[in-house]
Amino acid sequence: MFQYFPGNYVWNLSVNLALEMGARIGEVDAICRPLLDAATRGEDAGTGELMASWERQGDVLVELAGEDEAAGRLLSAGEKLGRAATYFLTGERMQAAGDDHRAALYAKFLDTFARGTALARENAERVEIPYEGTHLSGILTRALDPDGTVHDGPSPILVQVNGLDSTKEMLYRTGPGAKLAARGVSTLSLDQPGTGEALRLHGLHAVPESERWASVVLDHLAARPDVDAARIGILGVSLGGYFAPRAVAFEPRFALGVAWGANHDWRAVQHARRRREGERPVPHYWEHVQWVWGADDLDAFFEIADRVHLDGILDRITVPFLVTHGEDDRQIPLEYAHRTYDQLTSSPDRELVVFTKRTGGTAHSSVDNGAVATDVIADWVAERLGGRTR
Repeated sequence: MFQYFPGNYVWNLSVNLALEMGARIGEVDAICRPLLDAATRGEDAGTGELMASWERQGDVLVELAGEDEAAGRLLSAGEKLGRAATYFLTGERMQAAGDDHRAALYAKFLDTFARGTALARENAERVEIPYEGTHLSGILTRALDPDGTVHDGPSPILVQVNGLDSTKEMLYRTGPGAKLAARGVSTLSLDQPGTGEALRLHGLHAVPESERWASVVLDHLAARPDVDAARIGILGVSLGGYFAPRAVAFEPRFALGVAWGANHDWRAVQHARRRREGERPVPHYWEHVQWVWGADDLDAFFEIADRVHLDGILDRITVPFLVTHGEDDRQIPLEYAHRTYDQLTSSPDRELVVFTKRTGGTAHSSVDNGAVATDVIADWVAERLGGRTR
């Protein structure tokens, strides 16, 4: 994994995520160089400075995009706004839950992302799915025909769900959506409860029973004329490597599942983190997890966390399932990938792919080289949902 900040895993992870979302290395250097001293104070200290630096660079790009737009150069403007949105999100994601500026920056991020994708004419349609008196938001990337036009008719689709601290926009930028579209498969990048808009704007907290919201999403997709209801799969990244297998186990209408990072026993990971064992994904970690799960204190959080594991569940899965994991994952032990795979005893088509130094993509959810994982996932899913690989 690229390490701009020596010894600060959490800050380095954020840089790698930004690069995977399309950040430019020169802009990243301009953002991060003034933060080198702040990074030595630990993952929690200095996050306000970090947010300000990422936001400043995003603001410059918004200004430049405005100049492009005034000159009628809308595609260039859209590209710059896309990068600006990435920088706003990178700064926002690293703040404590109650930070005074976080909500305003998130709102600016959403607006910038939407304007950027529209001007750049990206294959990105906003979807809102009614859920518990409000809605879940997603980004639909439509399947393409071999000539590059949007497919006219029902297509297979892969639902992509977040981990602990990602958003639908991160899934859209880093996941296999564009590759699957080229293979004839649509994707829906989703802010499920506990993530993205669901948490920040609607107060929807995560629940261990992921089938509760996954079934609602599946119902909505199955009713769409552009979706083949018999060919709907689900992928989860990081903590989504718990949510997606759980959803498939209890919602048999899913045609397949993918764990991009095998989060088999998140319960054990939390107890290890309490002992300062293993890396964490975001600063202000214990505040963050209480916010995500709607827990009033750490004791309440651990009562929830102790339910977040896949033991005794996976033998319910009777459809194809892919498990991928990086051999150098510093957050989730590789042994969990083997546990997930070994417990998929009823799947007629299970596969475990471990990314090595030879292949790349060895870090957590392949954040060091996501192209390696998205190639594997896109091909595997397309082969099983009736897409194409050539």
